[in-house]
Amino acid sequence: MTQFLAEEFKNAFSADHIIMFVRLIGAAIFGGLIGFEREIHRHPAGLRTHILVSMAAALFVLVAIEVPEIMRSDRDVLRVDPTRVVQSITEGVAFLAAGIVFLQKGTVKGLTTGAGLWFSGAIGLTIGLGLWSLGIFASMLGLVVLFVLRRLEINTNLSKRKSLSDEAQE
Repeated sequence: MTQFLAEEFKNAFSADHIIMFVRLIGAAIFGGLIGFEREIHRHPAGLRTHILVSMAAALFVLVAIEVPEIMRSDRDVLRVDPTRVVQSITEGVAFLAAGIVFLQKGTVKGLTTGAGLWFSGAIGLTIGLGLWSLGIFASMLGLVVLFVLRRLEINTNLSKRKSLSDEAQE
């Protein structure tokens, strides 16, 4: 029994596994950046949710990358289509994100948070594949969209309200 366990874990901390661990940490960090913006604005899916979605996407793609290696003795039987893994992750995260969106008093709520979850999944998938520069750039661009464009929306809405108020007083 001990020998079986030793065999099972002998390569658990190989260079390949360390790379996978670092990719999971990267997915947590960069997916978490999107969640941080949602958190500070008190939206339902915040920091922890975005981190978990991003890490889950990265983990799914890492497992998909490793399946051919694990099953190398069954090469004739095993066919891996990486696009199916991407499709499955996309659908799963989209389903989760759709659950955030709701209608309240005739107004759609949670749409940006749902999109943020979907985006965090994409970041996790990208970093899980080892496409670091793309994942980091996408994260930074996502933060620009969330922070900078939020300010623009707030300023635009304030301008509209002021002009409507001015018209009502005339």
